[in-house]
Amino acid sequence: MSKEKKTRTNLVHGGTRRSQYNEVSEAIFLTQGFVYESAEAAQARFLQAGPDEFIYARYGNPTVAMFEERIAMLEGAEDAFATASGMAAVSGALMSMLRAGDHVVAARALFGSCLYVLEEVLTRFGVEVSFVDGTDLGAWSAAIRGDTRLVFFETISNPALEVVDIAAVAALAHAVGAKVVVDNVFATPVFSRAMEQGADVVIYSATKHIDGQGRTLGGVILGTRDHIRKVVEPYMKHTGAAMSPFNAWVMLKGLETISLRVRAQARSARKIARALESSGKITRVIYPGLPSHPQHALVTRQMGKGGTVVAFEVAGGEAGAFRFLNALEIILISNNLGDAKSIITHPATTTHQRLPDAQKAQLGISPGLVRLSVGIEDSADLIADLHAALDAV
Repeated sequence: MSKEKKTRTNLVHGGTRRSQYNEVSEAIFLTQGFVYESAEAAQARFLQAGPDEFIYARYGNPTVAMFEERIAMLEGAEDAFATASGMAAVSGALMSMLRAGDHVVAARALFGSCLYVLEEVLTRFGVEVSFVDGTDLGAWSAAIRGDTRLVFFETISNPALEVVDIAAVAALAHAVGAKVVVDNVFATPVFSRAMEQGADVVIYSATKHIDGQGRTLGGVILGTRDHIRKVVEPYMKHTGAAMSPFNAWVMLKGLETISLRVRAQARSARKIARALESSGKITRVIYPGLPSHPQHALVTRQMGKGGTVVAFEVAGGEAGAFRFLNALEIILISNNLGDAKSIITHPATTTHQRLPDAQKAQLGISPGLVRLSVGIEDSADLIADLHAALDAV
């Protein structure tokens, strides 16, 4: 049999480390530390740990290593470092690469916590950050300088679903020696081709599609082996945002079904987006998989599918959006996404509520905008739930 396995096979078997008991399901190694056969063995491991040797759970763990290897296979990366949350991955990826005096260019359309890290945390420590319209290649070209250290963007922005041209921005960044760091949550690792298209570092909140069932927090940073082990790992192991072994085990179980779930969610999301376009109670539908999306051709070329999230504006502003949300029966009001359950949120008053009104308007976060993360329920039931709730507006 060929050694090259297909993706869905790797999602079930990749990276497996069996104990002496030859268990079927991956073992959870709930331990902080590891025992050495001798003082000399401890000294040798601290000097240079082998590929399957561990020192302390903050540095690495067999269960966590299985998750890291499996997600790296899916992404097409050489290596990965698993973190305690998605934001631990974002902050760790950026902080491990930057120091005072460095220059960063970032897309303006970002999740609220990502904006906080860039606007408040990095600048506090002397990093200069320039924000641009992520869809405007001219703006990227004008902002990227000879001393730019890295560029950062969400490949599909939260919540207005703007799509950034990875290959084009990467070419601009690499021309001056800058690294390309992308938050790829909305694209999902199932549809991602970010590294193939020029991303140097890819970040996921594993809390989303990777777990996919609303159970645990987690994140992951992916890149070359040198970058993960020589840049990311030293920073992460000393600052402490490591993924717990139990959470890594949950993520391993999530990876077994992620391809099935995400592809079904994307099919339903497209059906829902098309159904919503015909509603008179909605003023705008935003879904990258629809021809009406401004970057539809780009997202088709970049990831092949429109993803699992639909955004739309309900007539009547905030009051209309709240009446609509409160009338839903199947779809849950929550601020997570990528779950097996369909989840909806009102970004202006939740995930992006701290932003000034002018900045919300600039990002397309209107009072009537809602963000729907499509689950794995029957799409006909979800469409009926949405239409019934719209009747209450």
